[in-house]
Amino acid sequence: MSSAAQHLLKTFPFKMFRATQCLLKPLPVANGYLISLPANFTTKTPLPYLSTPFKLHLSWSLSSLSPPPLFLKNKTLSSSGVTSDGQTSDSARPGEDNTVVIKEEELTWQNQEISGSYPHVSDWKSNGNSDGGGAKMTITAKPSITDSGLMVGGRVVCNRVAENLVVSPESSGSAFLGATSPAPRSRHVFNVGVLEGYRFICLFRAKFWWMIPRVGKSASEIPMETQMLLLDVREESALDDENSSDMTSESTFYVLFLPVLDGPFRTSLQGTSENVLQFCVESGDPSVQASQVLEAVLINSGDNPFELLKNSIKILEKRKGTFAHIEHKKAPPHLDWFGWCTWDAFYTEVNPQGIREGLQSFLEGGCPPKFLIIDDGWQETINEFHKGSKLHIDGTQFATRLVDIRENSKFKSSGSESSCIDLHDFIQTIKERYRLKFVYMWHAIIGYWGGVLPSSKMMEKYNPKLAYPIQSPGNIGNLRDIAVDSLEKYGVGMIDPEKIFHFYNDLHGYLASSGVDGVKVDVQNILETIGKGYGGRVLLTRQYQFALDESIARNFKDNSLICCMSHNSDSIYSSRKSAVARASEDFMPKEPTFQTVHIASVAFNSLLLGEIVVPDWDTFHSNHSTAEFHGAARALGGCAVYVSDRPGTHDFRILKRLVLPDGSVLRAKYPGRPTRDCLFKDPVMDGESLLKIWNLNKLSGVVGVFNCQGAGNWPMKDAEAVPVLASTPTFLSGHVSPLDVEYLDQVAGDNWRGDSAVYAFYSGSLSRLSKKANLEVSLAVLKCEIFTICPVRVLGQNLQFAPIGLLDMYNSGGAVEALEHTNHPAGCRVKISVRGCGRFGAYSSKKPLSCIVDMQEEEFQYNAEGGLLTLKLQGECSLREIKIVY
Repeated sequence: MSSAAQHLLKTFPFKMFRATQCLLKPLPVANGYLISLPANFTTKTPLPYLSTPFKLHLSWSLSSLSPPPLFLKNKTLSSSGVTSDGQTSDSARPGEDNTVVIKEEELTWQNQEISGSYPHVSDWKSNGNSDGGGAKMTITAKPSITDSGLMVGGRVVCNRVAENLVVSPESSGSAFLGATSPAPRSRHVFNVGVLEGYRFICLFRAKFWWMIPRVGKSASEIPMETQMLLLDVREESALDDENSSDMTSESTFYVLFLPVLDGPFRTSLQGTSENVLQFCVESGDPSVQASQVLEAVLINSGDNPFELLKNSIKILEKRKGTFAHIEHKKAPPHLDWFGWCTWDAFYTEVNPQGIREGLQSFLEGGCPPKFLIIDDGWQETINEFHKGSKLHIDGTQFATRLVDIRENSKFKSSGSESSCIDLHDFIQTIKERYRLKFVYMWHAIIGYWGGVLPSSKMMEKYNPKLAYPIQSPGNIGNLRDIAVDSLEKYGVGMIDPEKIFHFYNDLHGYLASSGVDGVKVDVQNILETIGKGYGGRVLLTRQYQFALDESIARNFKDNSLICCMSHNSDSIYSSRKSAVARASEDFMPKEPTFQTVHIASVAFNSLLLGEIVVPDWDTFHSNHSTAEFHGAARALGGCAVYVSDRPGTHDFRILKRLVLPDGSVLRAKYPGRPTRDCLFKDPVMDGESLLKIWNLNKLSGVVGVFNCQGAGNWPMKDAEAVPVLASTPTFLSGHVSPLDVEYLDQVAGDNWRGDSAVYAFYSGSLSRLSKKANLEVSLAVLKCEIFTICPVRVLGQNLQFAPIGLLDMYNSGGAVEALEHTNHPAGCRVKISVRGCGRFGAYSSKKPLSCIVDMQEEEFQYNAEGGLLTLKLQGECSLREIKIVY
């Protein structure tokens, strides 16, 4: 008997009598479940008292005997239909289907001594002698509070729950947590209960701008500013095999806490030293107060962590209406092309001549970018604190303010041969000469770091005024940030929220008229600190975000916006249209201990961010000691691929593993995220765990394995509490399995029998594995391996085949677009559509007779021992048709 069933019996005791079996099999529908009772259903079936509320569609067929009464508050469901206050409606007749729709009410079964046996919470069975068939009923119990315990999916997640905690059922087995207070305030900290003994992964803002992950086993390890908490509540027997890739067994169960926005209040999670889980709600405006919040934290549960996150975000999308799931947004086209960003190449010293030199050096190396981001340094700004002084006080640089929406003098004619007339002339020239498809410009959400200059004649129509940021206790409770601390002192030139759309529209309109295709909008979290007097942080952020979305839609095509420094939940849950956002702190080429932290941060942050935006992994340097590491991660990140190389400083060997000759990239379908068996492990500091990141292509999966140990430390993590770097092994070993790829069956086709061809990029080895088999991988620090995992299709009686893709590209399988086959008496023909050129490879169980590429027969090589078939795709980088004849 399961522990859930044992708990149910203790909580709801009842007598056992002769059982009459029946079948109660619920079908999930939009608002709950449809349960059909067959015509031979009798009254003598046990229905124990269950007080957990849940939504239900009830349909039954009647025999001459009535089903036992079901009580719905003051309504009684009976064989004669729905009875309410003595009135009968929807009369039911024996043998006919009758439907009662129950929406928000609380349903309880009547406790009575009738025949039958106990049910499980999620598996209701009756096993006595019977004249009917088997019996089974599945009910998803919503989170609730029982005996001072927070129950989720039949399990106690938190003990000693606070008396003022409120649970409000929501759709699909989820619920909201809220709480009440005796007095209204603008900031509350509410206790949930004691949380301990479950492994967790949380995402929290260690710095003002950015989230990072943390793993642990009790609430005391949950930092302030936590914005996602995922628990592993598997039964003890399953915890004994934590290293297994097979995390899909019946014992696997996950509980998700998502602190969200409730009206003008924003929520975050945190833990205490006594292992009490808390949630903090705050408005950011002393005048915006409340004594209760009822929808502060969404709780949901399920057996698939990725589906759980997706479904939960969709529940919030429907309920809140303030943001959209990524499936309902338009992704900008720059994501599919190689790009160059000027930031690490020039920082704020960017200029037209340097940009030309960079584009030319890429072109000469055979890897021309197709999109360009002209980052910080092109705008007309002023810093009043730097006037007349050669000594600049540290931090005053962030008080620099915008004085005009037009470009600065560097991008205007100065009479020299290398200059340009203006921004329009410059962009037109580089687009024509270097065949750029997209040019993006950088700006801050408030104009510039320090906002706009209130005394500027060009800015006065936006009614700007100086505002002084106020950080919340959560901000200063983790790591302080010099930029925000400086702006607290020197102020921000804030545009009137009523005028913000006009500012964006004027700025973007001017850029669009100059040939600009989109914008990267930075410094977004700053809005949470200046909400005083404007309805608070949530409402101000929403007003700015909605205005930004509308201006982008009006002035640019294809939703061409990259959001940056936007990791607070105010921005995340106000993202209606923006479809791309930076997923971690910057790539820092001069910080050797930050490289592994960067990779791991993006992968884990993408668990949450990837349901709302396409995570942007930021730039990297192709000519850097960690370039292979970063390049491989971006190849399977499902993201844009762009670098920030200085002109003439490139490693084209690495770039050509990412970029096809036409400038396009082989982008995977989903955000790159950790595999299930990595979710609750620390791949940076535990000294033993490798990081595995999975993704999917059109016909295959891909898993990247990275050794991030011993090369960096998490911020706010005590290095002495984990294995010291000197004790970290030179090599770490782990396993890779087809099970690591979620949804692999969705791309496998009907003729898949469970085996996969697994190709390792660096070693060049090809293996055939069953679904649950695995390969061992051993990696040195800052080394990686990429495995293309392609389902083996049975295409004929004697032929098994798997198209791997372009073997010299990191994401080999991203090149394969389609596969068809035809069987003839003389043999089989396989047709593959492949994008790009280079060395193509496939697994084949036997040697083909010939290979034809675009109607021309080509030479091929076949290794009978491993089944690797290779051939060269010559010529232009286009969609190629390969026919393999057997």
